[in-house]
Amino acid sequence: MFERLRKMLEAGDARFRVIEHPAEGNSHKVAEIRGTEVGQGAKAMLCKVADAPGQFVLAVLPGDERVDFAKVAAAVGARKVKLADAADAEAATGCVIGAIPPFSFDPSIRLVADPQLLARYREIAFNAGRLDASIVLDGDDYRRLARPLLADIRKESA
Repeated sequence: MFERLRKMLEAGDARFRVIEHPAEGNSHKVAEIRGTEVGQGAKAMLCKVADAPGQFVLAVLPGDERVDFAKVAAAVGARKVKLADAADAEAATGCVIGAIPPFSFDPSIRLVADPQLLARYREIAFNAGRLDASIVLDGDDYRRLARPLLADIRKESA
């Protein structure tokens, strides 16, 4: 996955850099290791569509936010979505949880990104298919290359 991402970004003339680091999947810890803000982290959470077996949604939001599954379901016109378990996530994406990048290369995985991910910082950061390698990518290039459905999918703060 890492090489596929790197080649796609290079072919798309994206502005990005690779950071090799100790293996880490926690949003707060990996931001500290990268030297980025937690909110710059593109937290990618694979969700199963309850009423459509084999269909998934990759919900991408800032690393310091929590996903609202009802909002994710509404964004894709589903009745309900739930977080995929580790086995389903790895089978669908080829990546372990924490290493899933904010891109979908599979038509059974719809990509939904919260607009705040791209509004708060010029660059986003994410684990790139491996827990020991991150990519820091220009937000405009992410939007152009990934072409996510943009929808508010964050839980409201209490």
